[in-house]
Amino acid sequence: MDRGLPARSLAMRAGSPRSVMPPLVMGILNVTPDSFSDGGRFTMLDDAVARAARMIADGADILDIGGESTRPGATPVGEVEELSRVIPVIEALAARGGVPLSIDTRRSRVARAAMAAGAQMWNDVSALGGDTGSLAAAAELGCRVVLMHMRGEPATMQRDPHYEDVVAEVTSWLAERARVAMSAGVERERIWLDPGIGFGKTLAHNLALLAALDRLVELGFPVLLGASRKGMIRKVDRTAEDPLDRLGGSLAIALAGARARCAMVRVHDVRETAQALKVMAAIDSARDGA
Repeated sequence: MDRGLPARSLAMRAGSPRSVMPPLVMGILNVTPDSFSDGGRFTMLDDAVARAARMIADGADILDIGGESTRPGATPVGEVEELSRVIPVIEALAARGGVPLSIDTRRSRVARAAMAAGAQMWNDVSALGGDTGSLAAAAELGCRVVLMHMRGEPATMQRDPHYEDVVAEVTSWLAERARVAMSAGVERERIWLDPGIGFGKTLAHNLALLAALDRLVELGFPVLLGASRKGMIRKVDRTAEDPLDRLGGSLAIALAGARARCAMVRVHDVRETAQALKVMAAIDSARDGA
């Protein structure tokens, strides 16, 4: 059994019938002062716990706690600072129970501390390349680990990113990272993939990846899709300058992920996303039963 993840996540594998179930909903909990959408809102422990409770009530299947912003242009934080931000929150939420917890970090020591505090999943934007201990840590911890594609570092990744074939390159790179992880001892069934929408990619790159998510799903690993409130929505709709005005675009992307059989969507707006996915699943069920 998956360490603490909802049992239905195991059924949503690549190749499963599209109408079996909607993706899991991962609620975003940034305990940072500088995240692009909600930076500074949940840095106090009580505020973070209250936000988590709200997302659980709204239908989150898992919560992703992050203590370092990886928005374009973000400045890295020190390991001690990152630990001081995330560990008290994870400990408090684990004590309360409710849903599984994920740690969003590039550092193996932070991941180890998070698992000891009660997390069950490691969401790594560096695909276990953040430090020399990451591959060994993932193998030893035995947790689910998300390998995300990112070109460059958050501080520089949006400086003229270039690909000959973004879909082929991202897919092959993630397949290779999965192979490297397995060679290091990470069990295949513990590996998830994330195309890294907005991480070292132009609008055209992001749209191409979203249009071809099925190619990533076909690798046979569960896929996590995270594009909630991202800047690509503003580039499509110039009226959405404020991240809080990007709900419609975020829902469109989540539904595209569901259609492509992604296993999980990572979002800020849990209630609205869960509702949209339920309605889509009901429509699919009616179609399949006709």
